[in-house]
Amino acid sequence: MRSVLDSWAVLRWLEGAEPAAGRVEAAVADEAVMSWINLGEVFYIVWRASGEAVAHDTIADIRARIALDEVTPHRVREAARIKAEFPMALGDAFAAATAVAHDAPLFTGDPELLDRGGPWYAEDLR
Repeated sequence: MRSVLDSWAVLRWLEGAEPAAGRVEAAVADEAVMSWINLGEVFYIVWRASGEAVAHDTIADIRARIALDEVTPHRVREAARIKAEFPMALGDAFAAATAVAHDAPLFTGDPELLDRGGPWYAEDLR
């Protein structure tokens, strides 16, 4: 089954932090999807931690392995609607909107996305 990954999940995967890393690896093998916005979050976090060159290489590897959800006007409105109804970071709202759009579970460990009662289903990878 296809799943949606947020930046929290992908960062744990890159770190090899279990139990999240194994679950994300299995999701990647099963055609996972991620919002471009969340990929941008991974990019700047890796850049800050390891430098620009590593960030570019990391993103290139991720792009080769994960389907990326386009940031369309509709997706922006849906993310904004979610953010208006459920206080959270805008990046988290894009992850939730992507999960809703793909009718797929959102893999995360981010408390802002877990047990919120929203229209998305989140699987806790912690």
